[in-house]
Amino acid sequence: MKIPSPSIPRISLYYRALLSLKDKGIISSQELSEATGCSAAQVRKDLTYFGQFGRPGSGYNVEILKTELKNILGIGRDWDVALIGVGNMGSALLAYKGFRGQGFNIKYVFDNDKKKIGRLRQGIKVRSIQELKKAISPQRINLAIVAVPQDAAQDVIDKLVLSGIKAILNLAPIRPKTPKDIEVLNIDLSMELERLTYFLQRSRE
Repeated sequence: MKIPSPSIPRISLYYRALLSLKDKGIISSQELSEATGCSAAQVRKDLTYFGQFGRPGSGYNVEILKTELKNILGIGRDWDVALIGVGNMGSALLAYKGFRGQGFNIKYVFDNDKKKIGRLRQGIKVRSIQELKKAISPQRINLAIVAVPQDAAQDVIDKLVLSGIKAILNLAPIRPKTPKDIEVLNIDLSMELERLTYFLQRSRE
């Protein structure tokens, strides 16, 4: 069965809602709905894509559902990550401690700035972007974060694909061209802010 793409971020919402629960053994779809802002029907529909986790009228065992969702999201194991670009945004991501708690380990850091190459950032040596394929390929790293300027992003992503990277979080404001078997998630923070200013402007009319 093909899982609808919008269901995946909702699974993350459900998982985070479960993490916030303390001393609660059973949760209903209605309670999960109230905790996430999704309808109870949507909660039930999303969960049934992946299996039968509860009984009608009885709700879901919190610990069991938490474990199941963790495995569905692939965070029941550790993932080594390559970070490309240690400017302001890249440095902030590198300093963020929450990734490790979710199983994401930034193991390699790359940049093209000669002043940064060879230096340590958060205990990790910054490597030249030219070392990308040599450093990553033997390690079987499948996940990369691209935090480089717009004009450098496509070239960097091309290098990542050639290095064997299969999943990319792209923070540069472009829609890169990649092979069909490469999963790319594009996050344009400026565009997200524009969505907010649109709503702010409408609220004042």
